[in-house]
Amino acid sequence: MNRPLDPAFRAFLAIDERPVGPLALALREIVLQAAPDAVEQLFRNHASALWYGVGPKMPDMFCYIAMASRHVNLGFCRGASMTDPAGVMEGAGRAMRHVKFRSESDLQRPFVRAYLRTAREQFAGRA
Repeated sequence: MNRPLDPAFRAFLAIDERPVGPLALALREIVLQAAPDAVEQLFRNHASALWYGVGPKMPDMFCYIAMASRHVNLGFCRGASMTDPAGVMEGAGRAMRHVKFRSESDLQRPFVRAYLRTAREQFAGRA
């Protein structure tokens, strides 16, 4: 895909200073390959996450990438309503679920792109 990350987003998230920064950027590429038309957004009240959606507002978002100290989460805004045949989703909230990525090899797991497609398809016709 190779869509440049907004320098303000990069600085605000301190991606280059975090050990998991390269993993987050690699996961970002996968998200953008699965949804090349996605709007990439930063919400200042979520200081460690990049959000992806069909429009610029929070209700438009279908997934996010959040950095922790030792892993990166790929979150699904409507993950509770998605099927999880790989049994990898975590979370107990009403709507959201996430999957943890601890290494580059985790990015190769076969379900990743399928889950992203499903999350994006939940918003079909809303672009």
